[in-house]
Amino acid sequence: MAQKQVSFDSDGLTLAGILHTPRGARPGEKRPALLVLHGFGTSKDGSTPSKAAAILEALGYVVLRFDMRGCGESGGERAWILCQDQVRDTSNALSWLAKQSGVDAGRIGVFGHSFGAAVAVYTGGVDTRVAAVIGCGAWGDGVGKFREQHPTPAQWKRFIGRLEEGRRHRARTGRSLMIPRFSIVPIPVAQRKHLAGDWIRRFPAETAMSMMDFRANDVVADIAPRPLLLLHPAQDTTTPTSQAIGLFQHARQPCDLHLVSGVDHFMLDDDRGIVRAIMGDWLARHLPVKKSAKPLKAKRKAT
Repeated sequence: MAQKQVSFDSDGLTLAGILHTPRGARPGEKRPALLVLHGFGTSKDGSTPSKAAAILEALGYVVLRFDMRGCGESGGERAWILCQDQVRDTSNALSWLAKQSGVDAGRIGVFGHSFGAAVAVYTGGVDTRVAAVIGCGAWGDGVGKFREQHPTPAQWKRFIGRLEEGRRHRARTGRSLMIPRFSIVPIPVAQRKHLAGDWIRRFPAETAMSMMDFRANDVVADIAPRPLLLLHPAQDTTTPTSQAIGLFQHARQPCDLHLVSGVDHFMLDDDRGIVRAIMGDWLARHLPVKKSAKPLKAKRKAT
């Protein structure tokens, strides 16, 4: 197995990535590939993107995990994160990966976690070059997601008040109002260890506004007839489980939804290997490393 640091252009910005090449890949051989998208305000080096890349590489896929603009080692204004910008970064990453030797350009899928899962689903819906989508802890309706993440009337009022204050601050000063990360998306303290060491602490109010307006539900049906796999904890304390169910309800077949018990939002830390087994089986059926040989025609018997 080999890994190397790479970079590529996205709307004039330089994005940083790690390209994984699986063991056993022969010179001239073209393998299917997957992009790995990190979560909200973290980077390619977080626990989930790192583990996802390792799992997919071990299964025989070429893998590119990369930092979205404004995150990790990539260019762009630090913390200025907008959903549609990440959709463009994903499409531009696909364009770059498709040109790499050893990659089957017609069989590139996208794996995303949390915020990255919503971006993966959305990108699959609007970019027909995406061959398959895996969303791990995805959300499809920004308003609905935030409403459940800030469940009490007081919490919701405080959250909406922050956004309204952000609009007034921008109009008055021309600058963004910065909001603490966990005031936008709460994460239990015990789970914060899974974030990359360079995770972003504060975001402009515009980031939360962008998330409010983002609705993967509106485009998820357009992924079909390409395959979609939705993985979600049966009880998620970060991204509400109802969001995965909503995506499934808006999707068309082929779409598989797995709600897994006994795991938290960072599902790939499951020591039982259930999530990995689901991914491996699904990929073997929908994006196999080796294309199935065409069935041989039966020879006609002489009469």
